[in-house]
Amino acid sequence: MTIEEAQQTVDHWIQTTGVRYFNELTNMAMLTEEVGEVARIIARQYGEQSFKESDKDKVLADELADVLFVVICLANQTGINLTDALQRNLAKKTIRDADRHRNNEKLR
Repeated sequence: MTIEEAQQTVDHWIQTTGVRYFNELTNMAMLTEEVGEVARIIARQYGEQSFKESDKDKVLADELADVLFVVICLANQTGINLTDALQRNLAKKTIRDADRHRNNEKLR
């Protein structure tokens, strides 16, 4: 699935199953919540925290997909084409960081 297809698919799901988009502020709060769930899994799976019983059924891929879903919702409702935005962002990073990471001694 391309990013454009994902935006169309999410929009179709919202229109048919979700009834309508939550407002932008609600979606921003939801995005924060979902990112927190990703952080919780990462801290337990790759960090030093141990899993609580209530965390053991959480799947990183599912939580990352939740983050992506809400990001796509925000893009759709604010008129952002994520394919174009990502291409522009990568071009900006390529110019800005052309030598930055290569010259970073911390990465050697």
